[in-house]
Amino acid sequence: MIQNKEYQTRLEETRRLAAALARQRSNLQEAAAHDAGFPVKITSIEVDLSVQHLQTMEEEIPWVNSGKPYGTVATIFPYDASVVVLARLGGATILTGNRLRFSLSSQTPRTAEILGEICRPFKFLEPVVGLNNREFGRRCVEDKDVRVLFISGASAVGEVYRRQHQSFDKLFFAGPGGMPAAVVFEDADVKTAGSFITRRAFINGGQYCTTLKKAYIHSSIYPAVREQILDGVKRLKVGDPLDPETDIGPIRVERTRSILHNALDKCADASLISGAIDGDVVYPLVLEGDNTSIPDLELFGPFLILKPFDDPAQATAELIQTRYGFLLAFFGSPPDVTKAIFETHFGMVHDNPDFAFTPLRLPFGGKNASGWIMERQGDQWIERDGAFLYARELTRP
Repeated sequence: MIQNKEYQTRLEETRRLAAALARQRSNLQEAAAHDAGFPVKITSIEVDLSVQHLQTMEEEIPWVNSGKPYGTVATIFPYDASVVVLARLGGATILTGNRLRFSLSSQTPRTAEILGEICRPFKFLEPVVGLNNREFGRRCVEDKDVRVLFISGASAVGEVYRRQHQSFDKLFFAGPGGMPAAVVFEDADVKTAGSFITRRAFINGGQYCTTLKKAYIHSSIYPAVREQILDGVKRLKVGDPLDPETDIGPIRVERTRSILHNALDKCADASLISGAIDGDVVYPLVLEGDNTSIPDLELFGPFLILKPFDDPAQATAELIQTRYGFLLAFFGSPPDVTKAIFETHFGMVHDNPDFAFTPLRLPFGGKNASGWIMERQGDQWIERDGAFLYARELTRP
Protein backbone atom coordinates (compact mmCIF):
# COMPACT_ATOMS: atom_id res chain seq x y z
CA MET A 1 0.00 0.00 0.00
CA ILE A 2 1.34 3.43 -0.91
CA GLN A 3 2.07 5.69 2.01
CA ASN A 4 0.02 8.83 2.51
CA LYS A 5 3.10 11.09 2.13
CA GLU A 6 3.79 9.71 -1.35
CA TYR A 7 0.20 10.35 -2.39
CA GLN A 8 0.40 13.89 -1.09
CA THR A 9 3.44 14.48 -3.28
CA ARG A 10 1.60 13.15 -6.33
CA LEU A 11 -1.51 15.19 -5.56
CA GLU A 12 0.64 18.30 -5.33
CA GLU A 13 1.87 17.52 -8.85
CA THR A 14 -1.68 17.15 -10.21
CA ARG A 15 -2.64 20.45 -8.63
CA ARG A 16 0.47 22.07 -10.08
CA LEU A 17 -0.52 20.74 -13.53
CA ALA A 18 -4.01 22.16 -13.02
CA ALA A 19 -2.55 25.58 -12.28
CA ALA A 20 -0.31 25.39 -15.36
CA LEU A 21 -3.31 24.61 -17.58
CA ALA A 22 -5.31 27.47 -16.06
CA ARG A 23 -2.48 29.94 -16.75
CA GLN A 24 -2.43 28.93 -20.42
CA ARG A 25 -6.20 29.11 -20.91
CA SER A 26 -6.20 31.99 -23.41
CA ASN A 27 -3.31 30.51 -25.40
CA LEU A 28 -5.02 27.12 -25.54
CA GLN A 29 -8.25 28.76 -26.70
CA GLU A 30 -6.53 30.62 -29.52
CA ALA A 31 -4.50 27.58 -30.57
CA ALA A 32 -7.56 25.29 -30.75
CA ALA A 33 -9.44 27.89 -32.79
CA HIS A 34 -6.63 28.18 -35.32
CA ASP A 35 -5.80 24.46 -35.40
CA ALA A 36 -9.23 22.91 -35.83
CA GLY A 37 -11.78 25.70 -35.63
CA PHE A 38 -12.84 24.83 -32.09
CA PRO A 39 -14.76 27.72 -30.50
CA VAL A 40 -13.01 29.54 -27.65
CA LYS A 41 -16.18 28.99 -25.59
CA ILE A 42 -15.72 25.22 -25.83
CA THR A 43 -11.99 25.18 -25.11
CA SER A 44 -12.54 27.41 -22.08
CA ILE A 45 -15.00 24.87 -20.63
CA GLU A 46 -12.61 22.00 -21.43
CA VAL A 47 -9.88 23.78 -19.48
CA ASP A 48 -12.23 24.45 -16.54
CA LEU A 49 -13.29 20.79 -16.40
CA SER A 50 -9.69 19.60 -16.68
CA VAL A 51 -8.48 21.93 -13.93
CA GLN A 52 -11.28 20.83 -11.61
CA HIS A 53 -10.56 17.16 -12.36
CA LEU A 54 -6.85 17.52 -11.61
CA GLN A 55 -7.57 19.44 -8.41
CA THR A 56 -9.71 16.58 -7.08
CA MET A 57 -7.58 13.53 -7.89
CA GLU A 58 -7.72 12.44 -4.25
CA GLU A 59 -11.17 11.05 -5.09
CA GLU A 60 -9.42 8.33 -7.12
CA ILE A 61 -7.05 7.14 -4.40
CA PRO A 62 -9.43 4.31 -3.32
CA TRP A 63 -9.29 2.96 -6.88
CA VAL A 64 -5.51 2.51 -6.86
CA ASN A 65 -4.36 2.18 -3.26
CA SER A 66 -3.53 -1.52 -3.46
CA GLY A 67 -1.86 -1.51 -6.89
CA LYS A 68 1.59 -0.93 -8.33
CA PRO A 69 2.54 1.18 -11.37
CA TYR A 70 3.43 -0.36 -14.73
CA GLY A 71 6.17 2.12 -15.65
CA THR A 72 5.85 4.12 -18.85
CA VAL A 73 2.40 4.62 -20.38
CA ALA A 74 2.34 5.91 -23.95
CA THR A 75 -0.44 7.43 -26.01
CA ILE A 76 -1.26 9.49 -29.08
CA PHE A 77 -3.82 12.16 -28.28
CA PRO A 78 -6.78 12.60 -30.65
CA TYR A 79 -7.25 15.99 -32.29
CA ASP A 80 -10.32 16.74 -30.18
CA ALA A 81 -10.37 17.36 -26.41
CA SER A 82 -6.59 17.07 -25.97
CA VAL A 83 -6.72 19.07 -22.72
CA VAL A 84 -9.37 16.71 -21.33
CA VAL A 85 -7.32 13.66 -22.33
CA LEU A 86 -4.31 15.17 -20.57
CA ALA A 87 -6.36 15.68 -17.42
CA ARG A 88 -7.90 12.20 -17.39
CA LEU A 89 -4.92 10.14 -18.51
CA GLY A 90 -2.17 12.45 -17.26
CA GLY A 91 -3.82 12.86 -13.88
CA ALA A 92 -4.25 9.11 -13.52
CA THR A 93 -0.63 8.53 -14.57
CA ILE A 94 0.72 10.94 -11.97
CA LEU A 95 -1.52 9.57 -9.21
CA THR A 96 -0.47 5.96 -9.89
CA GLY A 97 3.26 6.71 -10.10
CA ASN A 98 3.60 5.91 -13.80
CA ARG A 99 5.16 8.11 -16.49
CA LEU A 100 3.14 9.35 -19.47
CA ARG A 101 4.86 9.67 -22.85
CA PHE A 102 2.56 11.25 -25.40
CA SER A 103 2.39 12.58 -28.90
CA LEU A 104 -0.33 14.82 -30.29
CA SER A 105 -2.36 14.90 -33.47
CA SER A 106 -0.75 16.45 -36.54
CA GLN A 107 -4.04 18.34 -36.95
CA THR A 108 -3.30 20.45 -33.85
CA PRO A 109 0.31 21.72 -34.07
CA ARG A 110 -0.24 24.93 -32.07
CA THR A 111 -2.01 23.09 -29.29
CA ALA A 112 0.79 20.52 -29.28
CA GLU A 113 3.42 23.19 -28.72
CA ILE A 114 1.53 24.72 -25.81
CA LEU A 115 0.82 21.39 -24.12
CA GLY A 116 4.45 20.43 -24.60
CA GLU A 117 5.51 23.65 -22.90
CA ILE A 118 3.07 23.04 -20.03
CA CYS A 119 4.16 19.44 -19.44
CA ARG A 120 7.95 19.53 -19.81
CA PRO A 121 8.63 20.66 -16.20
CA PHE A 122 6.79 17.62 -14.80
CA LYS A 123 8.92 14.53 -14.20
CA PHE A 124 5.92 12.22 -14.71
CA LEU A 125 5.08 13.69 -18.15
CA GLU A 126 7.06 13.31 -21.38
CA PRO A 127 5.57 15.22 -24.31
CA VAL A 128 6.92 14.31 -27.76
CA VAL A 129 6.21 17.19 -30.12
CA GLY A 130 6.82 17.26 -33.86
CA LEU A 131 7.32 13.52 -34.42
CA ASN A 132 5.19 11.73 -36.99
CA ASN A 133 2.65 9.67 -35.05
CA ARG A 134 3.33 6.50 -37.01
CA GLU A 135 6.98 6.82 -36.07
CA PHE A 136 6.01 7.57 -32.48
CA GLY A 137 3.90 4.39 -32.43
CA ARG A 138 6.72 2.33 -33.97
CA ARG A 139 9.14 3.54 -31.30
CA CYS A 140 6.66 2.69 -28.56
CA VAL A 141 6.41 -0.86 -29.89
CA GLU A 142 10.21 -1.20 -29.85
CA ASP A 143 10.85 0.50 -26.49
CA LYS A 144 10.82 -2.04 -23.67
CA ASP A 145 10.19 0.75 -21.14
CA VAL A 146 6.71 1.30 -22.60
CA ARG A 147 4.52 -1.20 -20.79
CA VAL A 148 1.08 0.28 -21.53
CA LEU A 149 -0.10 1.77 -24.82
CA PHE A 150 -3.34 3.70 -25.17
CA ILE A 151 -4.52 4.18 -28.76
CA SER A 152 -7.62 5.79 -30.22
CA GLY A 153 -8.84 6.16 -33.78
CA ALA A 154 -10.41 4.24 -36.63
CA SER A 155 -10.85 0.46 -36.48
CA ALA A 156 -7.87 -0.10 -38.78
CA VAL A 157 -5.58 1.69 -36.30
CA GLY A 158 -6.60 -0.66 -33.54
CA GLU A 159 -5.87 -3.71 -35.67
CA VAL A 160 -2.35 -2.48 -36.46
CA TYR A 161 -1.45 -2.41 -32.78
CA ARG A 162 -3.44 -5.53 -31.89
CA ARG A 163 -0.98 -7.49 -34.02
CA GLN A 164 1.86 -6.13 -31.84
CA HIS A 165 0.21 -6.43 -28.44
CA GLN A 166 2.92 -8.71 -27.07
CA SER A 167 5.28 -5.74 -26.96
CA PHE A 168 3.30 -4.43 -23.96
CA ASP A 169 1.75 -5.58 -20.71
CA LYS A 170 -1.52 -3.81 -21.51
CA LEU A 171 -2.93 -2.36 -24.71
CA PHE A 172 -5.97 -0.09 -24.78
CA PHE A 173 -7.91 0.69 -27.92
CA ALA A 174 -10.51 3.44 -27.64
CA GLY A 175 -12.06 2.90 -31.02
CA PRO A 176 -14.54 4.88 -33.06
CA GLY A 177 -17.85 5.82 -31.52
CA GLY A 178 -19.66 4.79 -34.68
CA MET A 179 -23.03 6.54 -34.40
CA PRO A 180 -23.85 6.96 -30.68
CA ALA A 181 -27.60 6.89 -30.18
CA ALA A 182 -30.31 8.41 -28.05
CA VAL A 183 -33.59 6.56 -27.50
CA VAL A 184 -36.68 8.47 -26.40
CA PHE A 185 -39.43 6.28 -24.97
CA GLU A 186 -43.12 7.16 -24.84
CA ASP A 187 -43.11 8.46 -21.25
CA ALA A 188 -40.00 10.63 -21.63
CA ASP A 189 -39.98 14.32 -20.78
CA VAL A 190 -39.99 16.04 -24.19
CA LYS A 191 -38.05 19.13 -23.16
CA THR A 192 -35.36 17.22 -21.29
CA ALA A 193 -34.83 14.72 -24.11
CA GLY A 194 -34.88 17.27 -26.91
CA SER A 195 -32.55 19.66 -25.14
CA PHE A 196 -30.02 16.94 -24.29
CA ILE A 197 -30.03 15.50 -27.81
CA THR A 198 -29.35 18.92 -29.32
CA ARG A 199 -26.54 19.68 -26.87
CA ARG A 200 -24.88 16.31 -27.22
CA ALA A 201 -25.18 16.07 -30.99
CA PHE A 202 -23.70 19.46 -31.82
CA ILE A 203 -21.39 20.42 -28.97
CA ASN A 204 -18.01 21.38 -30.46
CA GLY A 205 -19.46 20.75 -33.89
CA GLY A 206 -20.08 17.10 -33.02
CA GLN A 207 -16.31 16.58 -32.83
CA TYR A 208 -16.20 14.33 -29.78
CA CYS A 209 -16.47 10.56 -29.98
CA THR A 210 -19.25 10.79 -27.37
CA THR A 211 -21.52 13.08 -29.43
CA LEU A 212 -24.86 11.69 -30.56
CA LYS A 213 -25.39 10.86 -34.23
CA LYS A 214 -28.86 9.27 -34.26
CA ALA A 215 -32.03 9.49 -32.20
CA TYR A 216 -34.87 6.95 -32.13
CA ILE A 217 -38.01 8.71 -30.84
CA HIS A 218 -41.37 7.16 -30.00
CA SER A 219 -43.97 8.16 -32.60
CA SER A 220 -46.41 9.51 -30.01
CA ILE A 221 -43.99 12.29 -29.01
CA TYR A 222 -41.88 12.43 -32.17
CA PRO A 223 -43.32 15.76 -33.45
CA ALA A 224 -42.76 17.49 -30.11
CA VAL A 225 -39.20 16.19 -29.65
CA ARG A 226 -38.38 16.98 -33.28
CA GLU A 227 -39.59 20.56 -32.79
CA GLN A 228 -37.55 20.86 -29.59
CA ILE A 229 -34.41 19.72 -31.41
CA LEU A 230 -34.91 22.00 -34.41
CA ASP A 231 -35.60 24.98 -32.15
CA GLY A 232 -32.38 24.25 -30.30
CA VAL A 233 -30.42 23.97 -33.53
CA LYS A 234 -31.70 27.36 -34.68
CA ARG A 235 -30.22 28.95 -31.56
CA LEU A 236 -26.73 27.59 -32.23
CA LYS A 237 -24.32 30.19 -33.59
CA VAL A 238 -22.04 29.00 -36.39
CA GLY A 239 -19.10 31.20 -37.27
CA ASP A 240 -15.81 32.69 -36.09
CA PRO A 241 -14.28 30.38 -33.45
CA LEU A 242 -12.63 33.36 -31.75
CA ASP A 243 -16.04 34.93 -31.12
CA PRO A 244 -17.01 34.01 -27.51
CA GLU A 245 -20.66 33.60 -28.60
CA THR A 246 -19.89 30.99 -31.29
CA ASP A 247 -21.09 27.43 -30.65
CA ILE A 248 -19.73 25.76 -33.81
CA GLY A 249 -16.63 26.95 -35.62
CA PRO A 250 -15.38 25.93 -39.07
CA ILE A 251 -14.66 22.21 -39.52
CA ARG A 252 -11.01 22.64 -40.47
CA VAL A 253 -10.06 18.96 -40.49
CA GLU A 254 -10.53 17.82 -44.08
CA ARG A 255 -11.02 14.18 -43.08
CA THR A 256 -14.02 15.14 -40.93
CA ARG A 257 -15.63 17.08 -43.79
CA SER A 258 -15.10 14.08 -46.07
CA ILE A 259 -16.77 11.81 -43.50
CA LEU A 260 -19.78 14.15 -43.40
CA HIS A 261 -20.15 14.19 -47.20
CA ASN A 262 -19.99 10.40 -47.19
CA ALA A 263 -22.64 10.21 -44.46
CA LEU A 264 -25.02 12.38 -46.49
CA ASP A 265 -24.48 10.10 -49.49
CA LYS A 266 -25.09 6.98 -47.39
CA CYS A 267 -28.27 8.47 -45.93
CA ALA A 268 -29.72 9.58 -49.27
CA ASP A 269 -33.07 7.94 -48.42
CA ALA A 270 -33.51 10.29 -45.46
CA SER A 271 -34.66 13.92 -45.72
CA LEU A 272 -32.30 16.74 -44.82
CA ILE A 273 -34.46 19.05 -42.69
CA SER A 274 -31.79 21.42 -41.40
CA GLY A 275 -28.20 22.36 -42.14
CA ALA A 276 -25.77 22.50 -45.04
CA ILE A 277 -22.08 22.16 -45.89
CA ASP A 278 -20.42 25.28 -47.32
CA GLY A 279 -16.71 24.67 -47.61
CA ASP A 280 -15.35 24.30 -44.08
CA VAL A 281 -18.48 25.86 -42.59
CA VAL A 282 -20.97 23.17 -41.64
CA TYR A 283 -24.36 24.18 -40.34
CA PRO A 284 -25.77 21.45 -38.06
CA LEU A 285 -27.05 18.65 -40.26
CA VAL A 286 -30.36 17.17 -39.13
CA LEU A 287 -31.98 14.40 -41.17
CA GLU A 288 -35.06 12.29 -40.62
CA GLY A 289 -36.48 9.13 -42.09
CA ASP A 290 -39.45 6.99 -41.17
CA ASN A 291 -38.63 3.82 -43.08
CA THR A 292 -34.97 4.68 -43.46
CA SER A 293 -32.37 2.03 -42.71
CA ILE A 294 -29.67 3.98 -40.90
CA PRO A 295 -26.20 2.90 -42.07
CA ASP A 296 -23.53 1.75 -39.62
CA LEU A 297 -20.88 4.45 -40.01
CA GLU A 298 -17.75 5.71 -38.26
CA LEU A 299 -19.03 9.27 -38.06
CA PHE A 300 -17.63 12.56 -36.74
CA GLY A 301 -18.94 16.10 -37.00
CA PRO A 302 -22.30 17.95 -36.65
CA PHE A 303 -24.68 15.26 -37.93
CA LEU A 304 -27.89 13.86 -36.44
CA ILE A 305 -30.52 11.59 -37.98
CA LEU A 306 -33.96 11.22 -36.39
CA LYS A 307 -36.19 8.19 -36.69
CA PRO A 308 -39.64 7.57 -35.15
CA PHE A 309 -40.59 4.14 -33.79
CA ASP A 310 -43.75 2.47 -32.53
CA ASP A 311 -42.41 -0.84 -31.23
CA PRO A 312 -39.66 -0.47 -28.57
CA ALA A 313 -38.53 -4.06 -29.12
CA GLN A 314 -38.02 -3.47 -32.82
CA ALA A 315 -36.15 -0.22 -32.17
CA THR A 316 -33.91 -1.98 -29.67
CA ALA A 317 -33.21 -4.75 -32.16
CA GLU A 318 -32.15 -2.16 -34.75
CA LEU A 319 -29.95 -0.29 -32.30
CA ILE A 320 -27.89 -3.34 -31.39
CA GLN A 321 -27.31 -4.29 -35.03
CA THR A 322 -24.05 -2.38 -35.14
CA ARG A 323 -20.36 -3.13 -35.20
CA TYR A 324 -19.91 -0.41 -32.60
CA GLY A 325 -20.93 -0.50 -28.98
CA PHE A 326 -19.70 2.81 -27.67
CA LEU A 327 -22.48 4.87 -26.14
CA LEU A 328 -26.25 5.01 -25.82
CA ALA A 329 -28.45 7.43 -23.89
CA PHE A 330 -32.12 6.78 -23.17
CA PHE A 331 -35.00 8.86 -21.89
CA GLY A 332 -38.13 7.61 -20.23
CA SER A 333 -38.69 4.16 -18.76
CA PRO A 334 -37.67 1.19 -20.89
CA PRO A 335 -38.48 -2.32 -19.63
CA ASP A 336 -35.79 -3.92 -17.47
CA VAL A 337 -35.03 -6.40 -20.23
CA THR A 338 -34.35 -3.53 -22.63
CA LYS A 339 -32.00 -1.83 -20.17
CA ALA A 340 -30.15 -5.13 -19.76
CA ILE A 341 -29.78 -5.41 -23.55
CA PHE A 342 -28.36 -1.89 -23.70
CA GLU A 343 -25.85 -2.68 -20.93
CA THR A 344 -24.79 -5.84 -22.76
CA HIS A 345 -24.14 -4.15 -26.09
CA PHE A 346 -22.80 -0.69 -25.17
CA GLY A 347 -19.86 0.34 -23.03
CA MET A 348 -21.52 3.52 -21.75
CA VAL A 349 -25.27 3.70 -21.10
CA HIS A 350 -26.70 6.96 -19.78
CA ASP A 351 -30.06 6.74 -18.02
CA ASN A 352 -32.06 9.99 -18.51
CA PRO A 353 -28.89 12.13 -18.52
CA ASP A 354 -28.80 15.89 -18.16
CA PHE A 355 -25.38 17.41 -18.81
CA ALA A 356 -23.64 19.39 -21.53
CA PHE A 357 -20.12 17.94 -21.16
CA THR A 358 -19.63 14.33 -20.13
CA PRO A 359 -18.35 14.31 -16.52
CA LEU A 360 -14.66 13.43 -16.59
CA ARG A 361 -14.83 10.89 -13.79
CA LEU A 362 -17.48 8.71 -15.43
CA PRO A 363 -16.21 5.35 -16.70
CA PHE A 364 -15.16 5.57 -20.36
CA GLY A 365 -14.96 3.02 -23.17
CA GLY A 366 -16.92 0.96 -25.65
CA LYS A 367 -17.53 -2.60 -26.75
CA ASN A 368 -17.02 -4.58 -29.95
CA ALA A 369 -15.35 -2.38 -32.62
CA SER A 370 -15.60 0.64 -30.31
CA GLY A 371 -12.88 -0.51 -27.98
CA TRP A 372 -11.11 -3.25 -26.12
CA ILE A 373 -8.28 -3.91 -23.68
CA MET A 374 -5.68 -6.65 -24.05
CA GLU A 375 -3.81 -7.49 -20.86
CA ARG A 376 -0.98 -9.85 -19.99
CA GLN A 377 -1.73 -12.06 -17.00
CA GLY A 378 1.24 -14.30 -16.35
CA ASP A 379 1.81 -16.30 -19.52
CA GLN A 380 -1.72 -15.65 -20.76
CA TRP A 381 -3.43 -12.78 -22.52
CA ILE A 382 -7.00 -11.77 -21.81
CA GLU A 383 -9.17 -9.45 -23.86
CA ARG A 384 -12.12 -7.51 -22.48
CA ASP A 385 -14.17 -4.46 -23.35
CA GLY A 386 -16.56 -2.00 -21.79
CA ALA A 387 -16.19 1.21 -19.82
CA PHE A 388 -13.18 1.58 -17.54
CA LEU A 389 -11.64 3.98 -15.02
CA TYR A 390 -8.25 5.31 -16.10
CA ALA A 391 -6.50 5.27 -12.73
CA ARG A 392 -7.67 1.77 -11.85
CA GLU A 393 -6.35 0.42 -15.16
CA LEU A 394 -2.89 1.97 -14.68
CA THR A 395 -1.99 -0.12 -11.65
CA ARG A 396 -0.96 -3.76 -11.56
CA PRO A 397 -3.09 -5.94 -9.28
